[in-house]
Amino acid sequence: VVASDETKRLTNPLRKIVEDKEMPTNPDRELLNLSVGDPTFFGNLPIHKLMKEAVIEAVGSEKFNGYGPAHGLLCARQAVAKHYTTPEAPLTEDDVIITCGCAGALEFCFTVLGNPGQNILVPIPGYPLDSCVAVSRGLNARYYKLLPERQWEADIDHMEQLIDKDTVAIVVVNPSNPCGSVYSKQHLLDILAVAEKYFLPIVADEIYTDLVFKGQLSYLIATLSKNVPVLSCGGLAKKYLVPGWRVGWILIHDRNSRLKKEVIPSLIKVSRKSFGITTLVQAALPQILEKVPQSYYENTMSLVEANANIVYAELSVVAGLTPVMPSGALYMMVGVELDKFPHISTAIDFMEKLMLEESVYILPGECFQYAGYIRVVLLLPNDMVKEACIRIRHFCGRHYVQ
Repeated sequence: VVASDETKRLTNPLRKIVEDKEMPTNPDRELLNLSVGDPTFFGNLPIHKLMKEAVIEAVGSEKFNGYGPAHGLLCARQAVAKHYTTPEAPLTEDDVIITCGCAGALEFCFTVLGNPGQNILVPIPGYPLDSCVAVSRGLNARYYKLLPERQWEADIDHMEQLIDKDTVAIVVVNPSNPCGSVYSKQHLLDILAVAEKYFLPIVADEIYTDLVFKGQLSYLIATLSKNVPVLSCGGLAKKYLVPGWRVGWILIHDRNSRLKKEVIPSLIKVSRKSFGITTLVQAALPQILEKVPQSYYENTMSLVEANANIVYAELSVVAGLTPVMPSGALYMMVGVELDKFPHISTAIDFMEKLMLEESVYILPGECFQYAGYIRVVLLLPNDMVKEACIRIRHFCGRHYVQ
């Protein structure tokens, strides 16, 4: 019995690098895990009590034990539309599809927008799920560069050079995993100008919307688009700290009705491949989106920003490392001058030796198709982050050669 061609194309570099390796640690040091982007992992970020109450109420009502519409309960779609509608980018319940997390939303978009042999533009460095799903569908992933010297803005010229007659969409991740960048209004307008020039839709991964540092502004790209259709993918996972609830959505911004004839009906068809996600959490969405206060996720970002300041200050003075200060999301990328570490050949090697000697777990840039960098998660308690930085400094001190 042979497996399908689709599964043979399926590879996630993050999972392949991390899960296929057995990495021993230093038994004399407690493991400090700066690799996991799950906000529940460390136990220091409890969910808001109103969210628990909303789910408990949905269970107690006994109204949501059966199947729901494949594209989402009406009350859930109405709640999402109400929460995200703006004068510049109005939404109704008919513009919302509920999915199994943001990952499910992206998979729906890639399934509908292209055929095998066509291509989609994705950022590098970037979270590997985008290209993983696209390639499994027979699409070719073309990687446009993000520029660390410009706070990980997209290289607009490079993006444009990659477009040809077989390009079907541009993926924009803002705020960014793994970079922690937050794009300015002008930069998003520059990206939209490229999409408009070549008549391409935008697939916007906006799961980290609103998760920005104090004084930063986070723009939903659809609010800036006059002519470019946008499929905005989001969900509860990061902002509301419940990735295991698996609630995501697609917000359909159909400029000039370019998606109306084929894409929107096809998204509905794709949703009908299953019976939809759990109705209980969907039923809780109206209360979650309406009642959970802004201070809830601002508290999360206060922790993340404080950790970003710690990591940047501590690692900026470490010879051989160049951290790039983020502006949001939950991560920081740190450059590694591998030529100054003669006994370390790659960022993967850096990860393995750091684990063995100091029991600090980071992810290598190869997980994000970007060699020469490591990614640090900023969700841990402050004291653990400080300790991790001290260990990284000691590690680099032993291995760095001028």
